[in-house]
Amino acid sequence: MKHTWEASADGIMALPSGRLVRGRGLHYPLPAGPFPEFGVYLLGKQPPPVGWESRWVPWPDLRLPVDQPDALEAFREAWRRAEAERVEVACWRGIGRTGTALACIAILDGVPPGQAVSYVRRQYRRRTVETPWQRQYVARFPAGTP
Repeated sequence: MKHTWEASADGIMALPSGRLVRGRGLHYPLPAGPFPEFGVYLLGKQPPPVGWESRWVPWPDLRLPVDQPDALEAFREAWRRAEAERVEVACWRGIGRTGTALACIAILDGVPPGQAVSYVRRQYRRRTVETPWQRQYVARFPAGTP
């Protein structure tokens, strides 16, 4: 059975394929509504435990993922699972790292790398993907088959 988010819910980003992914900041209370079924957490230290399946991507604030191949695999897993599950991507405030990851997931869904940051800024948050190196990471993210 397919379990996805409501497209109008807070923090939900619709991908061109119709998949829905929630971005959020862990600093804020959990949004109302159903819980995620899978989460990708982008933090410099291990996140607190959650009641659903999750994956930690070590990623210091305002920087890039510590292990970029691991980050790529986490984004691929999030993209695949978002077809039938409620997937969320989160960092501490839900802006820089979360937006960068969402832009990479959008690339996996077919958004051209050069348009991914503006896509996420339209679909998720206006000021997301905070640093020049985060924008460069997205621009150089490998497009192709997830």
